[in-house]
Amino acid sequence: VFIAQSRASGSHRDVEDEELTRIFVMIPKFYTEEDLREKFKMYGDIEYCSIIKNKTTGESKGLGYVRYLKPSQAARAIEECDRGYRAILAEPKNKSSESLEHDYYSNNSRQEPRGNTLPFCGQPEFCSFEKNESRIQDSVSKRLSVVSRLPLIQEQLFALFDLVPGLEYCDVQRDPHTNSGYAVIQYSTAASAIYAKYKLHGFEYPPGNRLTVIFLEDGSDSSE
Repeated sequence: VFIAQSRASGSHRDVEDEELTRIFVMIPKFYTEEDLREKFKMYGDIEYCSIIKNKTTGESKGLGYVRYLKPSQAARAIEECDRGYRAILAEPKNKSSESLEHDYYSNNSRQEPRGNTLPFCGQPEFCSFEKNESRIQDSVSKRLSVVSRLPLIQEQLFALFDLVPGLEYCDVQRDPHTNSGYAVIQYSTAASAIYAKYKLHGFEYPPGNRLTVIFLEDGSDSSE
């Protein structure tokens, strides 16, 4: 198993440096770079850590980067770190941090906490998060809708979405009038569905045909 580089990327070495070894994480605002390093060093050799700060006040925005020496270490950190960190692969450095923050909050589509439940409350240090920092959408579920202007093939679409752990079923349908494709995907957890949407919305399959991936209401309690 390997991670394919995008067509816009340069050499494999460039891709490995820019796209596969840096992760983007949500952290408590009081974290220092040393705190960040301490939390993530168990997953591999860290080249550097950095925290995104407000340019005017110098205060942490509650977001940071961790760069590892190897892609496998970054992948392990994403898979094994506390879910509250919302860890994802970082965009290449040529994309501004402001743009990445916007994409992170919008594409990751994290759900609004209910009551007094806040991100990271499994660990006392994370309970200092303020509610207005959550910026989370309400529409998250474990089920996704996939729309394509071309017909979809059940086996191939299943294989594509099965790259994200937790796939429960893939149901492909076809509109006989428009020849477009439609499918319903369901994962065992909302976290898997969020990651699949983040990675596969806009993905070209087959090349030249962009998939539209959105959340579908699955009837579950979104507070989970």
